[in-house]
Amino acid sequence: MRTIQGPSLHLAQFSADQPPFNDLPSIAVWAASQGFKALQIPAWDERLFDVEQAAHSQQYCDDMIAMLAGHGLVISELTTHIFGQLVAVHPAYDALCDSFAPAALHGDPDARSAWAIERIKLAAKASQRLGLDRMGTFSGSFAWPYLFPFPQRPDGLIEAAFEELARRWLPILDVCDAHGIDLCYEIHPSEDLHDGTSFERFHAAVGGHKRCRILFDPSHFVLQQLDYLSFLDIYRDFIGMVHIKDAEFNPSGRQGIYGGYSGWTERAGRFRSLGDGQVDFKGIFSKLAQYDYDGWATLEWECCLKNQEDGAREGVAFINAHIITVTDRIFDDFAGAPVSRAQIHGMLGIH
Repeated sequence: MRTIQGPSLHLAQFSADQPPFNDLPSIAVWAASQGFKALQIPAWDERLFDVEQAAHSQQYCDDMIAMLAGHGLVISELTTHIFGQLVAVHPAYDALCDSFAPAALHGDPDARSAWAIERIKLAAKASQRLGLDRMGTFSGSFAWPYLFPFPQRPDGLIEAAFEELARRWLPILDVCDAHGIDLCYEIHPSEDLHDGTSFERFHAAVGGHKRCRILFDPSHFVLQQLDYLSFLDIYRDFIGMVHIKDAEFNPSGRQGIYGGYSGWTERAGRFRSLGDGQVDFKGIFSKLAQYDYDGWATLEWECCLKNQEDGAREGVAFINAHIITVTDRIFDDFAGAPVSRAQIHGMLGIH
């Protein structure tokens, strides 16, 4: 067994146009002062990271590593969620997703997707230069609007969606493989990979590609009412990254999983700061230790109530309190005794 690394901080919800959150050196000073040991960097956020330069310049990457080391920090992983979202976009979401791409690509889904695919490939190359071995992403979605099977879905609709999804992702997975990077898909509502069954469908469609892995975030399982502890039992060999994020589900006579189109504060399912929700983190950290998870415990802050800086400060203490320093001995070793082969046979009544 291994002791989980952490805490790391996912920067996507913290970067801003105001200091100290508007550039990586400043945010590193702040994160170190809070007690974080690593940063998970969103590769799409140009205020923090130049993915193209990182893919082609070892000096750029070395300087970034040295700067963070000066604050006692490392990079846990790069994430490419916004790029991944653009790999596969249902037409219903075209206008919403255009904002994720350069203005010159707005209104051109094919060019937007091609741009995003190349960005993920650049992030894989950058990850290798940074000495990393895994990267997070979203799968994107063709089929999400057809989640509920009414009107009845025609035969072949879902199969066609996953065939195309696999066609687009296979070249990316191959580039990741060439650079020694596991690509960890966050299992997330609104993505075609939103639960274990959909991950299995995609994994089969990409031929069981060895770089196709999972980013586990229990908050999305709470909102779906999916058993996240059993998920860890089933998919333990695929878990490459973990987001530590809390959530709660409080159904009523008026709404449940779908939320009645309500805003975040009024929904039955809400994301919460660590310790304020319902996730069984003792169970999660126990299973991650038991199953030899070798990655980082990364705080992702999303809460509709609490201030993000309070959530970060409390989250450091929360993760530190839950990381299990694994034992190097068996607790009942004191009662053990050497037994010969002949004695073992005698104990079993074997003659």
